[in-house]
Amino acid sequence: MDVTAASWRKSSASGARDCVEINITEGSKEGSDHVITMRDSKHPDGPTLVFTPAEWEAFVAGVRDGEFDLDETGALVDLDDRDQPAE
Repeated sequence: MDVTAASWRKSSASGARDCVEINITEGSKEGSDHVITMRDSKHPDGPTLVFTPAEWEAFVAGVRDGEFDLDETGALVDLDDRDQPAE
């Protein structure tokens, strides 16, 4: 998918680091009439992820639920351990 002319946007709350940009564009993936593309703002010529609307909704729900949270070592937090009281 060619997204070279896409109008990318990022959160107004993002700083200069660790940002992703998204674009909603016409396109087809698994029968959808549009797709959501995402890229690393520091590497705009790098890979682009392409989501159907349903995939995007699932991804955003996972972010909100903490599925991608990292601990102090940079490892993914185990969601089952997150709700356990500290020993």
